[in-house]
Order: sequence, then C-alpha cells, then structure tokens
Amino acid sequence: MRHAAILASAAVLALCAGSFGVQRLTAAPASFESLDALGEALFFDPNLSKTRSQSCASCHDPAYAFADPRGAASTGDDGSSLGDRNAPTVTYAAQVPALARDAEGRWRGGLFHDGRAVTLEEQAGGPPLNPIEMGMGDKSEVVARLRENPDYVAAFGTLFGPATLSDPEAGYAAMTRAIAAFERRPEFASFDSKYDRFLRGEAELTRQEELGRLLFFSQQFTNCNQCHQLQRSAVDPAETFSDYRFHNLGVPANAELRASNGAAAGFVDGGLMQNTHLTEDGSPADEGLRGAFRTPTLRNVAVTAPYMHNGAFEDLRTVILFYNSYNTRNAARKVNPETGAPFGPPEVPENLAPELTDGPALDDKRVDALVAFLRTLTDARYEELLAQ
Repeated sequence: MRHAAILASAAVLALCAGSFGVQRLTAAPASFESLDALGEALFFDPNLSKTRSQSCASCHDPAYAFADPRGAASTGDDGSSLGDRNAPTVTYAAQVPALARDAEGRWRGGLFHDGRAVTLEEQAGGPPLNPIEMGMGDKSEVVARLRENPDYVAAFGTLFGPATLSDPEAGYAAMTRAIAAFERRPEFASFDSKYDRFLRGEAELTRQEELGRLLFFSQQFTNCNQCHQLQRSAVDPAETFSDYRFHNLGVPANAELRASNGAAAGFVDGGLMQNTHLTEDGSPADEGLRGAFRTPTLRNVAVTAPYMHNGAFEDLRTVILFYNSYNTRNAARKVNPETGAPFGPPEVPENLAPELTDGPALDDKRVDALVAFLRTLTDARYEELLAQ
C-alpha cells in the first residue's frame, strides 16, 4: 500500500508540473531550499492524509483554478465522507485580509466561508486534521508522516531549525507556514484576465462584455459592486471583486447535498455565527450573524462552479437569476432554471442582506451581459476552460 501511495503521489505531482514547476518528492533536498518550494511539495502530497490518498490539491485542483469541480462538496480521504460546503478557489486567497473588525465595526476577512481561519497559515492547518477531509488524528500524526520523508527532514531542518520536526506543535506550524508561502506565489494572483488586459489597453471587450462591466459597477442598475468591489475606482488594477465582509444572501439549502452527506434533520448552517474567533470564550457568536458568509472573490468565478457556500447552483447565470429574484415581481423570473421550480426559501430567513433589494429587475439581455463580464475575470491560463 505504501509503495502504491508513493507512486500515486509522484503521478499527481507530475501532472501538475507543467504549470507550477512541481518537483517529485524524491527530488534532492536542494529543490526544497525555499519556503514556497517546500510548501508546493506539501500541497500536492497525499501522504499527509490518513489513507495516503488525498492532498490539498485533491479538493483544490490546479487544473480548475484550485477549486473542486467534482460536486457541491468534496469527498474525504476515506472515500465516503462528504462535507457540507463547497471548496473555494485558492487563487487570490492570499489577498484575503486577516479576520478582524473593520472601521465600521463589521467583521471582515478570514479564510474558509465563515472566516474561522484568521490567516492563510491557519487555513492550511485545517484540512489535515478534519475527520471528513484528510482525516489525520492529530498534529503528531501529521509530523510523523513528514519525518518519513528524508527530503522533508532536511528541508525543515534548514528552513526552520534541526529540531523542528521533533516537536509536533513546531513541526505542524512550520508546515502551515510553508503551504501558505506557496499559496502566496504571484501565479496564484496573476491579474492577467481579459479584464486586466482591457484595463491595460491590451484587449477590447465585446459590446456585451462592456455592457456587463457598466452594469456591474453601476450605482443605479445593479447592486453587484456593493459586495464585490474592494477598491474605490472601477478601473483599479488590484481589484479582487470582494469586500471580504459577511452577508446572508438567503441561499436555499442544498437538499441534494444534505441527502448525500447524511445531514441531521433540521440542520442549518450558521455561517459566521459558528466562528468561535468572534467571542472571548470560544462560544458561538450572536444570532445576528447567523447565515452570513464571507463574500468570495469573483476572479475565476466562471470556471469554479458550483456556486454559493453550499454549491447550490451549477451555472453562473443561475446565480444572477437568483439575485434577480429578489427584485422582480414576475413569478416566471423567480424560477430556478436548473430545477424548473421556484428558488427555494432561504436556509436562514432572518438577517438577510439589505443589498439584495437595492437594484431594479434585470431582463435577459442584462443578465447575459453580466455573465459575459464575469467570464472576462478568468485568469489567462484558465481561459480554455471557458469553452467547456
């Protein structure tokens, strides 16, 4: 089994070598002489899961903008466990600020949909110890796996000190630092989409894409930029298309996912309310935050389906129609085209974001224009996925 796992590991690494220069785990220690190079190897290493079958890349596939195209939620390394949230893209994750209150006193930032990981390092340490993800029992088990690899031992000794892997806490913290360093590489936030090239005068938008851009940033015709604009200028080259705040959008429960993962009757995903960082004693936060999730980046959104925190929608156009359902009185415009039935009720009906009803109803021409604009936010190396 161990031999097969090592071969599988090498195969996964080799497949990813074209775009990220991944080295095989049997490479000389010199290949791990930098923190991000070590983090790259760790990110693609399935030996860090209980059954040696799943790596970070299993649910954050570099071929699909580091998201998981396999379904609404990812399967754990045991082959049967299924989460209750969709795996978000890792692209542009390094731009997410640390969880903190902003100048208006509202919570902002943090990783995972509920912001429960304050920093990128803390996020990197979550999946290996999650029983329905990579399934390792504790930090000492993970560090023991690291010690199996002599190249890791050499690299951790050089980068963090010779005794690092002798201490589970120190070793685990060092591992998360390395993975976070990899995720901070410039290629994770390349800002080279058609939209970026348009801003630099290197590409022209079609009439439909330009209409979508104008609608997106409009203060009159849509409410998109109220949550999905960070910079003050609509032509800022560093725009990540998220305010990093938390909003309850009234997303319906994903009944199919609940049936698949065996969720208990009456289960409700509390979102930000479940984030124990928000209270001094580590208890859940107040009910006013129930159902709120952090605004995701829209970069690469067209190639990172399914959508919403629970993967409730398969198609990007459906997402726009869902938002539009709050602003239209036409019953036909409140139908989910993926099911043929009206959009379901909000999983959390209280605390709905006031931004949802700030814009007028959109006709098909404007819906399609918004979708066309969102497709222009795809990084150059993923543009071929738009044709699929």
